Amino acid sequence: MQKFGLGVLAALVLSAGVTYTAQKTDDQVMREVRDRAEIEDLMWRYTRALDTTDGAAYAAVYTPDGQFGTGANATKGREALTKMVADLRASRVANEAKGVRNPPMYHMTANHAVTFIDRDHARVDAYYLTAFGPAGQETPLRVAAVGRSVDELVRVNGRWLIKTRNVAPQN
Repeated sequence: MQKFGLGVLAALVLSAGVTYTAQKTDDQVMREVRDRAEIEDLMWRYTRALDTTDGAAYAAVYTPDGQFGTGANATKGREALTKMVADLRASRVANEAKGVRNPPMYHMTANHAVTFIDRDHARVDAYYLTAFGPAGQETPLRVAAVGRSVDELVRVNGRWLIKTRNVAPQN
């Protein structure tokens, strides 16, 4: 039974991209595996909320004081984050009312790396791609943005949330 348990642990560790070191206990490794799965779910919910222009769901993946962007132009706090996505939705609704077909939005991340700062803080580095799907024969697929992102995450009341999302890091 113990061999099976260690084999399952090894498979989980390898599938999650965790490097096992002698300094980490099995409990620490398993916590990181669970945390990585929760972080992947968090980032999926972030993306789906943005692509479906669901402002409430978008803001819910952030801490109450969370922010998108950095510096003077950052959008800070759940109310402002909700409004940012609600404004995007309103723009798309206005386009539809004018007969302009909105292509579907797709926000994607690739080559993400999760680094645990400590038990309740993590950083996600990734490349991102924003594309708009085709909207008929006259509007083909369009890549709108490509870049790198850095997300600072924090565990609040047992749940991982985005503290800051920076889609224009300096290095």
